[in-house]
Amino acid sequence: MFVRIVKMSFHLQHIKSFLILFEEKKELIRNSDGCNLLELYQDKQNPEIFFTYSYWEDEIYLENYRKSDLFKIVWAQTKTFFNDKPQAWSVDKKVSLQ
Repeated sequence: MFVRIVKMSFHLQHIKSFLILFEEKKELIRNSDGCNLLELYQDKQNPEIFFTYSYWEDEIYLENYRKSDLFKIVWAQTKTFFNDKPQAWSVDKKVSLQ
């Protein structure tokens, strides 16, 4: 399993629109083949900054999602809200304590 972390920064006036879009699409994204978890975080110090964490069984599932119509639609709309270039990391999960 690996985790995809995406950092996004939005214009303040577009945060509500982004949250509406995320609410509408989150179940579809989470239910994509190979996606085991989807989380959204907002920075406490800077409300313009958000992170998504998505957990994937294998990189091929993420690549398939990124080629899907769902991703293309969501990403095309999301990037119109940005005030800075997004950043993304794919990381292997090593330890998790609960």
